Amino acid sequence: MPRLRLQLFGRFCVTHEDRELYTFDSLKVRELLCYLLLYQKPHARETLAGLFWSESSSSQAKKNLRQALWQLQATFETALGPLDQRLVLAKADWVRLNPELDLWLDVLEFERRWGPFNSKQDHEMRDAEIKNLQEAVQLYQGDLLEGCYQDWCLYERERLQNIYLTALDRLICYSEANQLYEQALSYAMEVLRYDATRERTHRQIMRLHFAIGDRSASIRQYQRCVTALKTELDVSPSARTKALFQRIQAGELDSTSTSPNLTPENAKLLLPEVLDHLKAVRSTLSNIQRQVRKDIRTVELAMGGRR
Repeated sequence: MPRLRLQLFGRFCVTHEDRELYTFDSLKVRELLCYLLLYQKPHARETLAGLFWSESSSSQAKKNLRQALWQLQATFETALGPLDQRLVLAKADWVRLNPELDLWLDVLEFERRWGPFNSKQDHEMRDAEIKNLQEAVQLYQGDLLEGCYQDWCLYERERLQNIYLTALDRLICYSEANQLYEQALSYAMEVLRYDATRERTHRQIMRLHFAIGDRSASIRQYQRCVTALKTELDVSPSARTKALFQRIQAGELDSTSTSPNLTPENAKLLLPEVLDHLKAVRSTLSNIQRQVRKDIRTVELAMGGRR
């Protein structure tokens, strides 16, 4: 077992031999450690100082960095005793996390388990691979470093959340295709917890409830979709979603529709969804163009018609 286990998803946590360590009173020191964990390469001292203490002068920022690095090392030595190896390797002009450290990091494990699925299609996944993907999803205990709002963290948080939602979507499709409807529903509800306006997921849930034999639950899910889209985006469901609802109301949804066989031959079934997305993008761009023209006209009038 690795000597140190660090959890960055959700609540920050460091454990050693199944014992949680209470560390880092300083938020800056904690964020510095997380940055070094996420980006395991040498970093210029000047870059780190400017990133974490941008409000300070250059000399003060570098001093703050030296103090933070000392606190980082001292905190772990206090909690664990003298480490066999230094936590951080620091030279005159660069700093990095010691690559020889015996540690386990949930983010790295999550990405390692997800990696093989980047180039795979759903119909290519075997049961053993699905188990690996399920374990990746289980590692995601919450968004990255909850409570941290640094730009670098926001970027990584969104990137990892997108991977998580994509992994869930792959599991939904696999479970639905294999008639594991309850399992698919649990994954789909987790997706909506993060993005309540995702119509694709609402449609999946509508189909899944219908497949189980609960048409009323399918209808209620459509109403939740309508409410979420109206509340958050002030739009109505797409024609594709409305058509599915009408078929469910009429009881015309057959088993082929509720449990699609995910093969390359029927991938074209996704084209209407892509078309809906492109139409939404076109509408958004048109609105932006109108607003830009309006703003240009306003500025021209303020300048007395001069360009």
